[in-house]
Amino acid sequence: MNEEFKWCGLTVEKLSVYYGVFLISWGFVISFISGSDSFTSYIPSVLGLIVFLFSVLAIKIPNQKKLFMHLVVLFGVVIFLGGLDVLRSLDNLFDNYWADLSKLMLLVTGFCFTVINVKSFIFIRKNKN
Repeated sequence: MNEEFKWCGLTVEKLSVYYGVFLISWGFVISFISGSDSFTSYIPSVLGLIVFLFSVLAIKIPNQKKLFMHLVVLFGVVIFLGGLDVLRSLDNLFDNYWADLSKLMLLVTGFCFTVINVKSFIFIRKNKN
């Protein structure tokens, strides 16, 4: 049996690195496009940097992979919960287009990312001897 959980051919650690890069890029691109100089528009970048760093550490320090990947999934949950803020503006959704789009992105990608990570934890647990 395969020892490592993969999603779309990627290990969860590599997927997490890519997700971190995506979030970092998203924050900078959206801030540039929207012309925002507010720190809040960079929140996806800050969270992405944390996910990226812990993912790289999980790859570089394999004997601490469990710790780092648990921290990664913790921030995945934080990302999802941060995206829930979009629900506050449902009555006037997209009045602040870029902010609401970012929150919606955090909600959807944070949920998917967390589910994938939890599935990988379950896979590892089931295959542990």
